[in-house]
Amino acid sequence: MIFILTASWTDQGIRSVKDAPKRVQAARETAKKLGIEVKQVFLTSGEFDLLLIVEAASGDNVAKFAMMSGAVGNVRTRTVRGWTEAEMTKLISELP
Repeated sequence: MIFILTASWTDQGIRSVKDAPKRVQAARETAKKLGIEVKQVFLTSGEFDLLLIVEAASGDNVAKFAMMSGAVGNVRTRTVRGWTEAEMTKLISELP
């Protein structure tokens, strides 16, 4: 399953923004321990500061990852489930 996480820096997170690359690496390691593969991390402009594309067998583990990331205090996250184009096409073809 694909999940898209958006993250916004907290006051703490932006004050130490120079540490962000190290924090991303630590997040990748945490995700791996939970059975999550971090596919991409993007710095973004607009409403959110970061966007992560992750893949996991369980949404429960992604929820745990988001909570663990938020508990550190550098970001607040939002998570949505994503379907690939092929999965979308299949779902739509199965509509009554």
